Amino acid sequence: MLEILDCIIIGGGAAGIGLGSLLQELKLEHFRILERSDIGASFRMWPKEMRMITPSFTGNAYGMLDLNSITLDTSPAYTLGTEHPSGEEYADYLQAVAEYKELPVQTGVDVTGIHAQPDGGFELDTSAGILRSKFVIWAAGEFQYPRLDSFPGAEYGIHNSLVAEWKEIAGEEHIVIGGYESGADAAIHLAGLGRKVTIIGRNIRWVEKGSSDPSMEISPFTKDRLRNVADGRVELLDGYEAQRIEPADGGGYHVYCEDASGSLHILKTSSAPILATGFRGSLELIGPLFDRDDHGSALLNKFDESVRTPGLFVSGPSVSHEHLVFCFIYKFRQRFGVVAGEIARRLGLDTAVLEKYRKQGMLLSDLSCCEEDCQC
Repeated sequence: MLEILDCIIIGGGAAGIGLGSLLQELKLEHFRILERSDIGASFRMWPKEMRMITPSFTGNAYGMLDLNSITLDTSPAYTLGTEHPSGEEYADYLQAVAEYKELPVQTGVDVTGIHAQPDGGFELDTSAGILRSKFVIWAAGEFQYPRLDSFPGAEYGIHNSLVAEWKEIAGEEHIVIGGYESGADAAIHLAGLGRKVTIIGRNIRWVEKGSSDPSMEISPFTKDRLRNVADGRVELLDGYEAQRIEPADGGGYHVYCEDASGSLHILKTSSAPILATGFRGSLELIGPLFDRDDHGSALLNKFDESVRTPGLFVSGPSVSHEHLVFCFIYKFRQRFGVVAGEIARRLGLDTAVLEKYRKQGMLLSDLSCCEEDCQC
């Protein structure tokens, strides 16, 4: 007979390691974290120059968590000695947490199928054989699943997530499609190499104040870096939307875009356009296990559990509830206590430890409180 685990977490990134740490504290005896590569693999795939836009600072002794921490008792700032860690550095932090807590992480295991069982629980097809579990938490993230088909001809571009190092990108002039954090980051690093960059974006708010929700606004870290870009290195085409990319006669590419008035513009570039067009996310790998809302987001109940497939939970940047998007670590970690606590309750475990998580902002159950209220 196959061993039946209490819970399987799929993904060894920030969400997977963070939730695994909490499940351990809740005394789950039989759970496992499955990672198809290495702990923090997505972070290790970041371009070498990329840094976390949320700052790290050790405030634990005063009851304030590091914004990039995934547990109550750790701080990337303390571990790494830097305010804006690189992807490689942050992955080292996740590895250190997993090792310190001796979490049951199994690397090199690819999950190829999840099957809900008629009598409850799940059977998982994996590269290590069939596994069974009462509950599954999907924490596989988004970075390894870029959006490569946003418009016709997108295959001629190169997605920012597939760039190992910006100095490896040839050319003296570049077009970046997408004006949010990834597009701005690409432009900053290319401009720093002495390149000329044109950014195409539908709604670029780089300097003026807009939303106080960091999910809707460029971060202060990025705004600061943009202010330090040499004059004339970056041109913004705000209100422009890319329509298609075509190879140009004699080499290079034409990027067709439409401005806010509906007028068509054709931009010429000698190098492959940079696509900062976001991510499809990993949930599409198990799409049939979810219902979707009008925007295509997975419908989850108040415990971040699939409304179609009971017992299947989601953690990480793919979690959203109506207008709320939990796309930063300090945001989605607020739901760790909600997910882990519900699983513990269904298993009949003591959940008293969750009270300290609630006090530290890692058990956010009332989503009505999440509104903008910055007055100045």
